[in-house]
Amino acid sequence: MTAGSEDPASRVPLLTPPTSPGAPRARNLERTLAWLVCIGGAPGVVIALIYMWREAPPPEVRWTLVLVIVGTWLLAIAAASQIATRSLQVIASLLGALREGDYTMRGLRSGDSAMGMVMREVNDFGTVLKRQRSEAIESTALLTHVMEEIAVAVFAFDPAGQLLLVNKGGESLLGKPQAELVGLPASALEFDEYLAGEPRRLVERAFGGRHGRYEVRRAIFYRDGHPHQLVVVTDLSQALREEEQAAWQRIVRVLSHEVNNSLTPIKSIAHSLKKIVDQAPDLPRQGEMQHGLSLIEERSGALGRFLRAYAQLARLPKPRPRRVRIVDLVQRVVELEKRLPVTVGSTPDIRLDADSDQIEQLLINIVRNAVDAALETGGAVSMSWKTAGGWLELNIDDEGKGLPDTSNLFVPFFTTKPSGSGIGLALSRQIAEAHGGTITLENRTSPAGCRATLRLPLPLAG
Repeated sequence: MTAGSEDPASRVPLLTPPTSPGAPRARNLERTLAWLVCIGGAPGVVIALIYMWREAPPPEVRWTLVLVIVGTWLLAIAAASQIATRSLQVIASLLGALREGDYTMRGLRSGDSAMGMVMREVNDFGTVLKRQRSEAIESTALLTHVMEEIAVAVFAFDPAGQLLLVNKGGESLLGKPQAELVGLPASALEFDEYLAGEPRRLVERAFGGRHGRYEVRRAIFYRDGHPHQLVVVTDLSQALREEEQAAWQRIVRVLSHEVNNSLTPIKSIAHSLKKIVDQAPDLPRQGEMQHGLSLIEERSGALGRFLRAYAQLARLPKPRPRRVRIVDLVQRVVELEKRLPVTVGSTPDIRLDADSDQIEQLLINIVRNAVDAALETGGAVSMSWKTAGGWLELNIDDEGKGLPDTSNLFVPFFTTKPSGSGIGLALSRQIAEAHGGTITLENRTSPAGCRATLRLPLPLAG
């Protein structure tokens, strides 16, 4: 019995398979088979020898027959043992190839014999394993592709709490590449609390310098029979802000439509009545009437301008990015602010892919707020930036009194200034997020004041 495949180069060599724990049993089986053949042929050999001895042929004939009978008997034993050994070695080689993942090896079939049936089953087994391996590779590739493309962050930890796997979402969340994260303990990532307790929870914390609300889910999967932990982190802040933004946009559109429909005729009527009053000097209390009509006309115009300003939230166009130098943007913004000199620290020359008009408007809003705060205390305003991972971090520091409440700063219509409209920060955050970045405001303790941090992604290398 031999073995082979469709390709002659892949035929199984008839060599002794590698030593394994089952090798002594195989040798015992070969010796047992040899002894059985020996015992089965022994009666005939003994009877033939006894018969020849009784007939007393010539010595030459007698010894010749003895040699022929005994030699044939021994050759039959050796041939039977060799056939069994070679057949078992072929099967062992085929199974060894399957164990090593080589599914191209095939055994040559020998009709409908028992060995032919064994070879057919081994070949079919190899075909099944090859198909299953192909399906497993395709499934793994699909799973890997899905994990890389989904927006949520996925982390896998081994039983010791060390990170085994992280997708692109996880890299973006933590602000570090996979090579620096894999192998770190959960405590170094501040994930140890999520590997125990409730499998699903809502947390409010900072990941990679980005503070927000997150949903953390934990599940258990098994690998090599050992339980592993799968942690999925979903950023809810972006979804909540998008819903909030959509709600404000709907409100603004409704207000703009309904209120403007009333403001326009009110302003027109007030203007017409004012002209009539001017042409009738004998009317009683003419001065009060003119003052009231002027006030109605003025406030109607102011309310219309107020609504048009808020309409920017609903009509902000998508950014059209192009390569710009951050130092040029900052310089233009600083030159526009005439009330207080803004100090720009020693910073690197960084280029971004961004809509320069929108980023410039964002910086104008933030710098204006910083100058307003600094003027109240006689403090200063400074700007600086640096790179951190794949991000630009631009800081605007003022030496004002700080913020009494930072939770509602980016909510439209909310303002801490008596003459504020509550649109500047909301519009700034909308611009930052449209560029894939974030903007945060936090109080400082030394020196006192506030820091606004704008984070924008850096262009990919090449």
